[in-house]
Amino acid sequence: MSENTSETTAPVEPAPFPWAPATGVGSLPGGDAREAAKTVTGSFEDFPFLAELPARGPGADMIGRTAGMLVELYARVEPSGWRLGDRPGRDTRRAHSWLGEDLDALEEFTQGYEGALKVQAVGPWTLAAALELRGGEAALSDAGACRDLAGSLAEGLRLHLAEVRKRVPGARVVLQLDEPSLTSVLLGQIRTASGYRTHRAVDRQVVESTLREVMGAHEGPTVVHSCAPGVPFALLRRAGAAGISFDFSLLTERDEEPIGEAVEAGTKLFAGVVPATDAAAGAVTGGLSDPGGSVMGVRTLWRRLGLNPGTLAESVVVTPACGLAGASPAYARKALAHCARAARSLADNPE
Repeated sequence: MSENTSETTAPVEPAPFPWAPATGVGSLPGGDAREAAKTVTGSFEDFPFLAELPARGPGADMIGRTAGMLVELYARVEPSGWRLGDRPGRDTRRAHSWLGEDLDALEEFTQGYEGALKVQAVGPWTLAAALELRGGEAALSDAGACRDLAGSLAEGLRLHLAEVRKRVPGARVVLQLDEPSLTSVLLGQIRTASGYRTHRAVDRQVVESTLREVMGAHEGPTVVHSCAPGVPFALLRRAGAAGISFDFSLLTERDEEPIGEAVEAGTKLFAGVVPATDAAAGAVTGGLSDPGGSVMGVRTLWRRLGLNPGTLAESVVVTPACGLAGASPAYARKALAHCARAARSLADNPE
């Protein structure tokens, strides 16, 4: 009788996610979806993104675009902003139309594409701070409304991401949640409708668990973006963010320790080092003429934190400081191209 022998095989490691060295934040100037998709895919051959064009009007702006993704919750434009209502109307239809146009353009310019692809939506807390309830107060004022909004957003994102994967089947999708109001929510700085007081600060554990819930709508990595001061790096890392996107110029000394911890834990840093407007670029010495100079601050931070220079290029994705909606079209194209050049400089000269 022969002896059966079994051969133990090591588990197959999943392929590493194809992060690339540079990408954009989200918004661009102008209103031509095909031109935007052409610019994005031409600037970032290995990490394009679904461009947002808020100049087209309500429904193309970041709040309206994401409100249009909600499931069983609808919003309309009021003089004071976006307000939740009972049924879909003209503004919801317009948001769907703009998004469909953007997806059509992206699909056209990504035929056969395989690699990382980023899509953006407003995160649950910035959305709660921006969307009004029927009475005019922000949804942030009602804990139950915040829960409903997060659940609706998570379901809407599942549908949206499935549509993106269907249109660009070779893509490895990255979800970016835009949370510019997150720090103000945590500090109780969001003003009420009257403007005379502020909404109570939301408990950090509630903020963290809600973010985790919404991130759970996506099977791939999620990046959280904020171009406001005081980004809560540690909270976002605990919530499950694979990357954190921020305006590098707003960092302070107290941000350094949580950034170092994030890097050591494998969190990607989307470092916004390229000015987001023509005027901001004009105020920076060298403007867009020195790719190496744009990432000098990142190298300096790495040395100050005692991090391994060899991990610099693999830990950092170079981006503009914020969205480029306020820039001229010519500057926006130059800024995206400059991000790619600055990222190459960082890889070639990490020291």
